[in-house]
Amino acid sequence: QVQLVESGGGLVQPGGSLRLSCAASGRTISSYVMGWFRQAPGKGREFVGLINWSGGSTNYADSVKGRFTISRDNAKNMVSLQMNNLKPEDTAVYYCAAGTTTPPTGRTSWAYWGQGTQVTVSS
Repeated sequence: QVQLVESGGGLVQPGGSLRLSCAASGRTISSYVMGWFRQAPGKGREFVGLINWSGGSTNYADSVKGRFTISRDNAKNMVSLQMNNLKPEDTAVYYCAAGTTTPPTGRTSWAYWGQGTQVTVSS
């Protein structure tokens, strides 16, 4: 089993930056695909981005592409989400997740989730 804990959320002004961290325990996440999701009040869960630890490739939702960056630190068993040029519509609870890919499509099954951390973008 993998336990995930997000941190780094808070209040930030539009145009500002924030860095979220996802610390894993229980087992190494080096073999997992790691992803970030978010959920705003009254809305469904939205995919933000992922990083494939098997190849170092990343994928982002169009809404955050160019502004958000996912990175990994295998030594610390941690994944981060750097958020720049934040907008009010980025306000949400952000969750990290760990999953595995299934051939032949490479689809990811998200098996483990963190508790979430609140990000509020407001002036």
